[in-house]
Amino acid sequence: MGLLRLLVLALLASQPEVVGGAETVGNSSEGLLEFSMGTFRYFELNRPFPEEAILRHISSNVTFLIFQIHSQYQNTTISFSKTPLPNTSGTGTDKGLVFILRPEQSMCTWYLETLDAEPVQNVAIPLSYSGRDPIPGGCNLEFDLDIDPNIYLEYNFFETTIKFAPANLGYARGTDPPPCDVGTGRDSRWRLQYDVYQYFLPENDLTEEGLLQHLQRMAEVPQVMANAIKVVTLTANDKTSVSFSSLRGQGVIYNVIVWDPFLNTSAAYVPAHTYACSFEETEGNCSSLGRVSSKVFFTLFALLGLFICFFGHRFWKTELFFIGFIFMGFFFYVLITRLTPIKYDVRLILTAIAGSVGGIFLVAAWWRFGILLLCMLCVGLVLGFLVSSVTFFTPLGNLKIFRDDGVFWVTFSCIAVLIPVVFMGCLRILNILTCGFIGSYSVVLAIDSYLYTSLSYITLNVLKRALNTDFRGAFTNVPFQTNDFIILAVWGMLAVSGITLQIRRERGQPIFPPHPYKLWKRERERRVTNILDPSYHIPPLRERLYGRLTQIKEFFQKEQPAGERTPLLL
Repeated sequence: MGLLRLLVLALLASQPEVVGGAETVGNSSEGLLEFSMGTFRYFELNRPFPEEAILRHISSNVTFLIFQIHSQYQNTTISFSKTPLPNTSGTGTDKGLVFILRPEQSMCTWYLETLDAEPVQNVAIPLSYSGRDPIPGGCNLEFDLDIDPNIYLEYNFFETTIKFAPANLGYARGTDPPPCDVGTGRDSRWRLQYDVYQYFLPENDLTEEGLLQHLQRMAEVPQVMANAIKVVTLTANDKTSVSFSSLRGQGVIYNVIVWDPFLNTSAAYVPAHTYACSFEETEGNCSSLGRVSSKVFFTLFALLGLFICFFGHRFWKTELFFIGFIFMGFFFYVLITRLTPIKYDVRLILTAIAGSVGGIFLVAAWWRFGILLLCMLCVGLVLGFLVSSVTFFTPLGNLKIFRDDGVFWVTFSCIAVLIPVVFMGCLRILNILTCGFIGSYSVVLAIDSYLYTSLSYITLNVLKRALNTDFRGAFTNVPFQTNDFIILAVWGMLAVSGITLQIRRERGQPIFPPHPYKLWKRERERRVTNILDPSYHIPPLRERLYGRLTQIKEFFQKEQPAGERTPLLL
């Protein structure tokens, strides 16, 4: 009886482990990871301990496999052999390999390792495809792997660019692959199409667990189509490269689905993700995006904007300073950024100085010349700038026609100029609307320096377009989630409250204050001619200044001693 029990236990131990469910955690044995087809698995890699991944019981109708592995920001290496070679391995945060199966083959192995000193949490999955499905990266000529299903991602402050290798038509086990560039007819890989998808992670979510969970929605074709947003469809004649606006601190996952319209089959590349920032930098990393200089600048700007939102029309000269600050600050920042390599903090300080000069100049121009139409033109153009920015913030801004800089800037300028033209007959309404919308939007910009919000990209996209010529080809999609709805409600509430309050308070009041210089000149003449006015007897400014200087001079003089100082004559 004891011998029979030992035989049963030995038989159970010899059975291969089959992973069930959606995901599993841990190792099946020391140095060996067993996978099931289409099942995600969590595991941890350590530097001195490479792992061997194995997949058993592969069906005979499967022609090729894509094995992919993902981590948040630490690199991992996946290879066909124990010793990684450039053309048989890949290293990164989102990597995969294509395994073309031989006839009668029912088992595959891969090797996984990391060179990072810290343990790396990963999620991996093997996916199977038939001989009718196109092979992602099957016609690779640019990257190291012979068949490369990976998406290569690069980013900077302005844009994020993804690149991938062209796919090839599928083929059965044991047969030769179709040639890639022999012809461009219907029976070649040139009939394939590529759908580029974009998936946004929850805002302000920088957790590793959140990323690895959401990556599972971007690995297989049905889930990608159900959860992500299709941005563009490329043909074989287009470049296999697409640019997007960089969203610093916002997690984004990209994937490409290659589709064979003749056979109505498809396959997915290996998804790639980015936060457009670094987790490992000591300054300006993903966890601390807002610079101190930005927080100070936009907080003070928002305080002034709040005052303008509710009291701008009553305090006309303060509003003119605010408008002049925006005008001069924007153009000066664009100019100094494009022409000089000065650091960001210095640029922001110089922009604040230049904006203040612009505001003082506009106030001085109104005080001396009193040209109302000129001042209201500046006010209307600032509101027009915001309206035009909102227009291109919608899907309209991603139309192919607006990738031409000439078309974009002419259209943008026409919308901006249209606003003051439309309201030329009711200048007070135009001024109050500008106070409400521009003043309240400054609060949105201040919030963005502390907490991510997509609403800041209303104007930031225009600024990027003005600073970088390559940005014209980037898609400017942004997520619109719970935080954005809340901040949009705050923006609308502030704008409506400020506009309503100012309209009610200004009823029966003069449309605009009188010309300050004329009032000052009239008052001065009245004082000169009216001897009963107490101010008539006030000495001129020069005499008052001279008297004040004399008082200051006497204050610093040494006090003379009292008494007789001359000797007595005998």
